[in-house]
Amino acid sequence: MINIPNILAFIRLLIAPAMFWIILNPQLFTNAGWDITWSYYTASLLFVIASVTDFFDGYVARELDQVTIVGQILDPLADKMLTLAAFLGLMMSGAASAWAIYIIIVRELFITGLRTLSMSEGIDVSASMAGKVKTVAQMIAIGFLLMHWSFGDLLLWIAVTLTVYSGAEYLIGFAKAYKGKI
Repeated sequence: MINIPNILAFIRLLIAPAMFWIILNPQLFTNAGWDITWSYYTASLLFVIASVTDFFDGYVARELDQVTIVGQILDPLADKMLTLAAFLGLMMSGAASAWAIYIIIVRELFITGLRTLSMSEGIDVSASMAGKVKTVAQMIAIGFLLMHWSFGDLLLWIAVTLTVYSGAEYLIGFAKAYKGKI
C-alpha cells in the first residue's frame, strides 16, 4: 500500500537542499538577466510547498490511519532539514543573525536528544502547544527573511524567544516525567 504521508515527508526532504542551494546562489537568476527577487520568490515558493506538505502529512496519516514508525521518524527529520536549510541559508547569505540561528540550532539538537532519551526511557514528551506556536513563528520568520521583507529580523527574534521557551517547557516536562519514574 502507498503511504501518502511518508511520500509527503520524503518530498520535504528533497525540497530542503534545493531551497538551500537557491538561497545561496541567487546569481543564477541575475546572471540569466532576471531580477534577484526571482531567487527570493523561488526559495519562498519551495518553502511554502514544503511547509504545506508538513501540515498534510500529519493530517493524512491520522485520517487514513497511515501512521507508521518510519513516518514518526521521517516527519520530524524532514521538518528539521527544512527549517535548518532555510535558517542556515539565510545566515550564510547574510539575511539572518548568526546568533539567532545558533540559538535555534542548539535548541533543536538538544530537544532531539531529549526526545531520544525520552523514548528510550518510555517517557512521552509529546509536542506541546508552545512547540507548535514556535514552529509557526519560525515559518513566518523564514518567509519574511526569504522575501527580504521588513520586520524579518524582529520576527526571527520573536521565533528565537518562543524556541527557547518551548525548549524549556520540554525540559521541565521531561524532568517531571523522569522524576515520577524514579
